[in-house]
Amino acid sequence: MIMILFFLLAFLILATMIYSGIALMQPQEDPLTDRLGEIQSSTGVVTRRTATKRYFGGGFLNSFLYLVSRMGGESWIRDTERELAQAGIRNRNATSLYLLGSILFMVLIVGGMLYFQMGNEFTQQFGGIVSALLLGYIIPPQVLHRLVKRYRTKLQDALPDTVDLLGIVLGTGLALDQAMMRVSDEMQFIYPDLANEFATVVMQVKAGQERSVAFAQLVRRTGIEDIKSLAAMITQSERFGTSLSQALNVYAQALRQKRRLRAEAAVGRAGIKMLLPIIIFILPVLFIVTLVPGLAIALASLRGGVGAGH
Repeated sequence: MIMILFFLLAFLILATMIYSGIALMQPQEDPLTDRLGEIQSSTGVVTRRTATKRYFGGGFLNSFLYLVSRMGGESWIRDTERELAQAGIRNRNATSLYLLGSILFMVLIVGGMLYFQMGNEFTQQFGGIVSALLLGYIIPPQVLHRLVKRYRTKLQDALPDTVDLLGIVLGTGLALDQAMMRVSDEMQFIYPDLANEFATVVMQVKAGQERSVAFAQLVRRTGIEDIKSLAAMITQSERFGTSLSQALNVYAQALRQKRRLRAEAAVGRAGIKMLLPIIIFILPVLFIVTLVPGLAIALASLRGGVGAGH
């Protein structure tokens, strides 16, 4: 009976984690609602309510996040929101889903450790529980860091071609918003991540937000220095009336050079990364293949010589 209850609970937790992961990865962009929220905050109409009840009143997930913030996790929530945005996760309930999935993962791994250590001594059970808690605390942030790194790599690889195409489109006489939307449509099937970022900036500008603020939010969402330089270039070009098309063409060449240098550095690090697998996995097998047959023959010869002597 206990085994049935354990597997049932584990199945429910896994199902909830899978549902949270699927909901976490679904994009939900609403720049108009964000802009209206900024206007309301600036007018002071709901300043007190948003300051005291930032998450409360928006369903179970927001209430759960509000409870965590009241327990002293406000800074952790802000850092997690920034990392989720830099990982390309645009769901409105991303932070609460991530927190819920982390807690369920910790409960699952601790429950599994307790189940597999039933009947052991207390010291072994205590050590297993501590190890499970450490793994449950460390693994979710590491997975998030990995997602952030992968998303940044995708954006950096897509940036040179996208900037080059943006400069070409601007050279045809289109306005900046129209050019960015055209580039977003063209790059949707090649570099969908950067195309979605450009489309988000255009939607924010159309919703009434200043272009400099929209690009600042783009830089904050991605956390990439190259995009920060691109945003500064576009903002300064619009302010001083300089030719943006030529500047983007030059900047695209510089980005290609940086991408080439990153590829060469990755090739240079490949040999060092392969050293440990070679020592652990390849060299022992090579020694076994080369030395064992000779040792077997030598042992057989020694045994034959001893038998002939007797």
